[in-house]
Amino acid sequence: MATRNVSLTADQDAFINDVVESGEYQNASEAVRDALRALMQRRKEDALKLELLRAQITAGIEALDRGDFIAMDADGLERYLARTPTRRRKRAG
Repeated sequence: MATRNVSLTADQDAFINDVVESGEYQNASEAVRDALRALMQRRKEDALKLELLRAQITAGIEALDRGDFIAMDADGLERYLARTPTRRRKRAG
């Protein structure tokens, strides 16, 4: 296994000490490896989200090119968005 020296902030070092002392990890290396696995997973998820977003943008542009859209003013857009489930959840929270 490769060995590296890394510099940590005081908060990061304290966090690692806390998770090791609590028994969550056996040592600092184990905690850092788990953090790196989480970072790698997040990057994979971000790449998939970006791929999906690009596909949605392409689909939207293609719909515009076909003339498949409804024109509306700002008030109409606000009324439309107010009816969407995501928007209602955000306002309620």
